[in-house]
Amino acid sequence: MLIKDLRNCDEILAGDNTALRELLHPNKENLDLRYSLAHAALKPGKTSLPHRLKTSEVYYILEGEGIMYVDNESAKVRPHQAIYIPPNSIQYIQNTGNSDLKFLCIVDPAWKPEDEEVV
Repeated sequence: MLIKDLRNCDEILAGDNTALRELLHPNKENLDLRYSLAHAALKPGKTSLPHRLKTSEVYYILEGEGIMYVDNESAKVRPHQAIYIPPNSIQYIQNTGNSDLKFLCIVDPAWKPEDEEVV
């Protein structure tokens, strides 16, 4: 059994300028998974950088509120919502609230640096 505690995961600044903590990645812990799972946070008033992944991604909003942009579409997002982001879509998220916007990022197949491009 593997249990990961978010508080014990190193925080990094992702290429899109979100604070990221990777919880699960098959290449880092020899797990039999196709996907990777990370926790992201964005400070109030901040917007992640537009980027695209070669793979599909899902954001699951945990706390806060914002606006999600995927290609030419945008929509308000709030806790308990999942957003599907198709492969090769230009995406970014804006925190429109007064507290951190916190969300999970699920990438399938698992995230690799060479699969992401900041645009």
